[in-house]
Amino acid sequence: MSRNRMSDLKDHLFAQLERLGDESLTPEQIATEAKRAEAIVGLADQITENAKVQLTAARLFADHGDKILPLLPQIGKSPDSDAK
Repeated sequence: MSRNRMSDLKDHLFAQLERLGDESLTPEQIATEAKRAEAIVGLADQITENAKVQLTAARLFADHGDKILPLLPQIGKSPDSDAK
């Protein structure tokens, strides 16, 4: 089973939103959660940018087929295939 899917990211973002909306938090706890939220958003931005790059590569492959593969060496390869 795959872990760390985009749906998991969405779940983490909504969980953080719920923590920020907790009215029982002290000002110090709110500050801590705000810092945590900032870190989560930064990571989420990087993850979504990576997903956009993957989608662009998939679109290029879908539009141009095998002839585009020399320009997209990661398509169809496992992460360990270069080590062999």
